[in-house]
Amino acid sequence: MSNDSTLRGVRVVSLALNLPGPAAIMRLAQMGATCTKVNPPQGDPMAHYTPEGYETLHKGVKQISCDLKDLKGQKALHRLLEKTDVLLTSFRPSALNKLGLSWKTLHLQFPQLSCVSVVGAPGSLAEIPGHDLTYQAEVDLVPGMNLPTSLFADMGGAMMASEAVLKATLIQRSSGKGSFHEVALSDAAAWLALPRQWGMTLPKGAVGGAHAGYQIYACKNGRVAVAALEPHFAKSLCDAAGIKVSDPKSLFAKSTHVAIASFLASKTRQQLDKLAAEKDIPLMTLPKAS
Repeated sequence: MSNDSTLRGVRVVSLALNLPGPAAIMRLAQMGATCTKVNPPQGDPMAHYTPEGYETLHKGVKQISCDLKDLKGQKALHRLLEKTDVLLTSFRPSALNKLGLSWKTLHLQFPQLSCVSVVGAPGSLAEIPGHDLTYQAEVDLVPGMNLPTSLFADMGGAMMASEAVLKATLIQRSSGKGSFHEVALSDAAAWLALPRQWGMTLPKGAVGGAHAGYQIYACKNGRVAVAALEPHFAKSLCDAAGIKVSDPKSLFAKSTHVAIASFLASKTRQQLDKLAAEKDIPLMTLPKAS
């Protein structure tokens, strides 16, 4: 990834704080872009609550401090934008207007500059407060009382933001003009939720637990994530377990689940790792759940 030169020569300035913006900047820097992060005087909040992650996200990124509420700070940013290809923001539209950084104002002053605006929700909904958790909840990615295992909306939004920078770069190279791109974290969550919307990851779905070859099982000294979904993988698993499968529907039978569970429970992680390599079965052994 460090040798990627896709965005070599493209200059990106980011005002985006917390996770989505820095995660996007990380991807852009990995693609060869020259990235500068403009932090407020008090710094990015993420640097305080997740310092290790913050450091990882900003490798190869120049960081400067600038008070955009101050005239001196605004002038410093404008001098920077004169030599910038893409500006990345994560403020609500009203905040950008107050700072004199609306797209209309920027485009008049810097016609070559593109802007990627990361917001919570699209269009007129961008002013409504929200966070990764609320956007995941909105699209049914929080089915129980437990918090999500990752910040999927933020990270998905970061990928969409880096995609938008690529799009802006193509437009600029063909037209010579900057363009505006809005990236909504709620849209990112909705995109990631599509398999659930289609029923794939619901309990009755093939990858939601209904297929015996796609499940988390207990083994002797831990757990095993089995992903033997395709017929040839499922056959290899069933053959290893001594289970006869008459047709694909058999993989959805309770008896097949029970038989596979019993087989895996009798094996150690080491035995299953060896079996996977020998029989070409997609599985990953894990320690016992804490």
